[in-house]
Order: sequence, then C-alpha cells, then structure tokens
Amino acid sequence: MTTTEHITEYTTEHTPRTAGVAVADLTEIRVREPGRIAAAWAARRRRPLVGRDGRLLVVAADHPARGALGVRGAGSAMASRSDLLERLVTALARPGVDGVLGTPDVLDDLLLLGALDDKVAIGSMNRGGLQGARFELDDRFTAYSAHEIAARGLDGGKMLTRICLEDPGTVATLEASARAVTELAEHGLMAMVEPFMSVHEGDRVVNQLDPDSTIKSIHIGAGLGASSAHTWLKLPVVDELERVMDATTLPTLLLGGDPQGDPHETYASWGRALDLPAVRGLVVGRALLFPPDGDVAAAVDIAAELVHGGSGGGS
Repeated sequence: MTTTEHITEYTTEHTPRTAGVAVADLTEIRVREPGRIAAAWAARRRRPLVGRDGRLLVVAADHPARGALGVRGAGSAMASRSDLLERLVTALARPGVDGVLGTPDVLDDLLLLGALDDKVAIGSMNRGGLQGARFELDDRFTAYSAHEIAARGLDGGKMLTRICLEDPGTVATLEASARAVTELAEHGLMAMVEPFMSVHEGDRVVNQLDPDSTIKSIHIGAGLGASSAHTWLKLPVVDELERVMDATTLPTLLLGGDPQGDPHETYASWGRALDLPAVRGLVVGRALLFPPDGDVAAAVDIAAELVHGGSGGGS
C-alpha cells in the first residue's frame, strides 16, 4: 500500500476509522482485548529507516507525556486525545510523511488505528522531566526502554538530553542517555539524541538557543554511548546554522518547537536549513498538527515538499 492509498475512513462524526477501528473503539479494545496491541506490533509492516533520498519527515507526538499541552499560548491545546489522534492520522496519511515519534500510549493507539504500517515508529524514552516541575531537569526514562523498542519492532528511540552545568542531576541524565544510545546501537536501531544547554531562570527551565551553546550541546550529545554508528541528532533551528552544523558529522533532524510567529517564516527557515548536507529532515509536532488555519494536511504537505522535494517521499 502506498502512502496515497492509506485506508483511513471517517464516520459521519468525522472520527477517524482505519481498518475497521475507530478512536471510539480504542478503550473497549484495551479493556477486552489488550493482547491485540502486542499482536499488532508483531504484524506491523515495516520499512527501511530512510528511502532513496536519505531524508525523513517525522511527526512528533510525545509532548503530552511531559505535561506540555500548550500550543501558541493555548495551554490545553493538546488536551483532547481524540482530537490529537485525528490530527495524527491525517498527518500520517499524507504523501511524504515518513513516520511518527511518540510515547507508548500514543503509538499503541495509532497502531490499533492501522496508521503505522509502512511508517517509521520512534519511541520517546525519557519523559520524567515534567514541564514546570521543580525536578524538570531530572529527565528520567519513564517510557520506552531500548529493550522494549527492539522487542516491539520500533525503529529507534529518542532521548531529550538537557545539560545544565549548575545542576548536579544532569550527570544522571547524561549517563542514562549514554546507556540508551549504547543499547539501541546493539540492536542496530536509531538513537535520536536531542541535546540542549539549559539554565534555570526563576521557576523555569530555559534552553539556550544561541549558536555557541548549541555547538557545545552537539559535542556533548554526540559523544554519548559506546557507539555512534546509529546516533542521529535532533536540533533546533538557530542562527548561524551552517557554522553550528559544522560541529558534527552525525545526521541531524531539525525540530519545530512551539510555533511562534508567521508559519511562512518558519517554513522558509526550515527550507534554508535543509540545504545543509548534515540536515536530513524534520521532526515537527505542534507546528504541523496545530497550524493557525487548522488545515493539518496543507501544513504537512508544505513540510513534505521541503524535506522530500517533488519525490513525494523517500521510500
């Protein structure tokens, strides 16, 4: 089945249905047939990590597990799971979308909806640093482990790795991320490291997005683990990106973050960044799933064109 032949249907209430399962059915399945989840992972049709063009467009959906539900100042924009799933199913059905990044609850839902066949599935691993918590920089691994990612047939794991030089707890995060990189590499699976130099500003944790801080985070993140063979970086779009990307030979995916300002300016910045050789695609959630005009498909199509050009995808 090609991307354009995705079997998503909609009920008259616009609830996404895929392969006979609707969002409204998910709770009943979880109550009466929880074994269907493991069976569906075992039966899922997989694809290579990258296709002919060596690029990836991945939709991110792991923010809610860290308590980060806001988009453009709307604090509960991602609070509705049914709404989020509808947006994700729409996005994954578009040509050129390679896959999704999420926690087990989200990926299991998408799996039951039939949306993950022939898609890259990346498991989000450490969600313990809850947004706004006093322990936010304690990014413990509370979701997928490398073992579970391999056992369920996912394609890789992502770890948020915030580095605060004033917080002794950072070293535990670095150690855990390094262990995850090593274990994923042992299984031949992508380790997606998302490093930031971070600081406390009052009650908030703020990531430092200047070029020199980003370069420092790259060198620290790239050095984690016993092997870098399967390590990719997930980095923000910052100023002087050509100089920043000269800090690594690792393939890099750019993140979208909480969208601000004119979407067309955001798309333009992505397009310029994607011209750099080490930049191999995008991992974007809120900017595509919650565009200002509400047209998820149109926003995703723009991103797919930026990543894959006229090929419609890399597979």
